[in-house]
Amino acid sequence: MIRDLSDDEARAALPLKWGEVEPGVIPAWVAEMDYAVAPAILDAVGEAVRRGTTGYPPFGDLGLGAAFAGFAGRHWGWAADPATSVVVSDVVGGLRLALEVLAPPGPVVVPLPCYPPFLQVVEVVGREAVTVPSLDLTAVADALAGGARTILLCNPHNPLGTVPTRAELEALRDLARRYDALVVSDEIHGPLTLPGAAFTPYAVVDPGATVVTSHSKTFGTAGLHCAQVLTPDHERLRAVPHVQNLGFSPLGIIAGLAAWTRTDDWLAALVERLEGQVALLGELVAEHLPDARWTPPSATYLAWLDLRAYGVDDPAAAALPHGVRLAPGQDYHPGLPGHVRLNFATSADRLAAIVERLAAALRT
Repeated sequence: MIRDLSDDEARAALPLKWGEVEPGVIPAWVAEMDYAVAPAILDAVGEAVRRGTTGYPPFGDLGLGAAFAGFAGRHWGWAADPATSVVVSDVVGGLRLALEVLAPPGPVVVPLPCYPPFLQVVEVVGREAVTVPSLDLTAVADALAGGARTILLCNPHNPLGTVPTRAELEALRDLARRYDALVVSDEIHGPLTLPGAAFTPYAVVDPGATVVTSHSKTFGTAGLHCAQVLTPDHERLRAVPHVQNLGFSPLGIIAGLAAWTRTDDWLAALVERLEGQVALLGELVAEHLPDARWTPPSATYLAWLDLRAYGVDDPAAAALPHGVRLAPGQDYHPGLPGHVRLNFATSADRLAAIVERLAAALRT
């Protein structure tokens, strides 16, 4: 079910990931997969385009909230209320809207390393970011005691690939309640949880939280611009001026309806493929980068590699002349040397070449 794109197909389908590198360079930086989009989604979007569905999006969601609730119930046992779902342009747009409209006054706790837009969106909305080590509840408590009143959570985590346990989420919830703080949870990688791990939507343990998610990461639909914010304060989000929440697309909604209702078999095949890629990456790292430190991810298709043992401050920069583009670690943890984020959602042959070229760069 999962079909690898050829280089030419990937360059046409993924103009950022593949278009921003020279021919011969393998891109493993942006979090997009080198796999063909699920046929059910291509069919739904293609039919919509043939119908001429290229106008403005509706004020409603065409049933997207109910479709996601069905998906969440089947996969995670989360009885999400469709009425709490508000359509937004993308997850970053949803985070920005939540910070602007729902977050109480005060600084925002951002665990490091983090997806770079976490720090950027806090700055854009005029808040102060208080950075803490990831899942360090003592540091989170100190930040809340110091006046922070919002916590940005990434569940599952990008770039670490970790999946917090229910007990960890409950401990975070108890801290947030103690200080009357809001948790805003980015859960875009939830469907990409791998065998052996259990994803718990944060709203299951804290119904007062705000969850931001999208079908875009799992199903390769980022260019269609559609995400969802699920919050008990949904009426406040719906009441904002149109210019504060715009940019989502009717085609994105249509893709989401197909993703949440018609792709369970395809998603199971994708997770199986990614599980195999993690195993292959482990073999390749052991053979070619024996001094690397990493923990195989429990979710996502992203690996966080600690390469400080090789004495190269910016391994991503060193690797580019050797024909592979990686995401620099300092983008996710400012000032942290010797790390990279590697996207392994590609073919087995490309993944082998990525690791071999990175290893060659670190030897020179």
